[in-house]
Amino acid sequence: EVIDYVHSWVERRPDLDYEIDGIVIKVDRLDQQETLGFTAKSPRWATAYKFPAEEAVTYLRDIELSVGRTGVVTPTAILDPVKVAGTTVQRASLHNEDLIREKDIRIGDTVVIKKAGDIIPEVVRVMEDQREGNEEPFSMPETCPECESKLVRLEEEVALRCINPNCPAQLREGLIHFVSRNAMDIEGLGEKVIAQLFQEKLIHNIADLYKLEREQLLELERMGEKSVQNLLKAIEASKENSLERLLFGLGVRYVGTKAASTLAQEFETMDNLLEADAEKLESIPEIGEKMADSIARYFAKPQVIQLLEELKELGLNMEYKGPKKSDQPSDSPFMDKTIVLTGKMENYSRSEAKKIVQELGGNVTGSVSKNTDLLIAGEDAGSKYTKASDLGIEIWDEEQFMKALSN
Repeated sequence: EVIDYVHSWVERRPDLDYEIDGIVIKVDRLDQQETLGFTAKSPRWATAYKFPAEEAVTYLRDIELSVGRTGVVTPTAILDPVKVAGTTVQRASLHNEDLIREKDIRIGDTVVIKKAGDIIPEVVRVMEDQREGNEEPFSMPETCPECESKLVRLEEEVALRCINPNCPAQLREGLIHFVSRNAMDIEGLGEKVIAQLFQEKLIHNIADLYKLEREQLLELERMGEKSVQNLLKAIEASKENSLERLLFGLGVRYVGTKAASTLAQEFETMDNLLEADAEKLESIPEIGEKMADSIARYFAKPQVIQLLEELKELGLNMEYKGPKKSDQPSDSPFMDKTIVLTGKMENYSRSEAKKIVQELGGNVTGSVSKNTDLLIAGEDAGSKYTKASDLGIEIWDEEQFMKALSN
């Protein structure tokens, strides 16, 4: 009966005055809800049924290329505007050349598109029966569309890359990444402002951001006195960021926010990190061979060493400001252990417990595996508790956690 009801709404969905992407099915008795309880992420007495993604037919007018901060060249389909899942779609990523060949996508094709997860537009298939013979097969270029350097395909990759370190597109995208929220978090420096500064040749690299002057900025369109003051203040304040933000902002390949924090805590200063070779880096938990090699190669580049020296001279902090390993008690029960938190605690939020464990030298991860040393479980622990029990991993309740802290 429930399934039939759900299926009936799959057909009636387009008739609604608002957009929905599924139906939530719940047990409607409060006593039964209480008995069923919760997992770490969701109630056991409710489940969501997602509708199949809505599809639409449109015309593929062209294929454009863009270059990302890591040099990857991505093809994008330019489409006749069509409404899909509540919004008008005019562009869809084609990801790489292999996908274009696999689906035999050509300029001038009539294509079926959908939004993956009702969010990201993608080309599902070509309507080959509507071809008229004048469609153009697409081939990726041999040179970068921005700087005309030769494109390469690295081993075990499907993407084509521009490996010119001075490629304007990579420099621009790298600057956008550097100022982003998880990196240096410079408020007022969005994509449009970065593009404007880059176009006016006021910035070429990260160091140039810290050389911007009031008079230069006031000459830019839509830059008044107040905006300029706030921007310069935000840039100045970013100099005090902890080392992990700078490391993530530099855009070292494979290094995300978690790895940047791990490196900053391990080495504490940029100088210490620069002295580490790939073997030393690989010995750190969570830094695998591929990442260690990437980090070592990056910091061995003369232009990177020069950039870091320049940033240091401009007053950027090069030290880790978080809890240091040297400050952590050597007898901590969490020191160098991989720990998973699950369930609801009475005295701590999840983020509070995570911070405590990290300050005491523990490494908190989100999932249970054979590498997990300890599971700390609150109420309604769910599947993580079951998996940890099956793997024979040590499990603590909140009382044991609090007792360990008091000791």
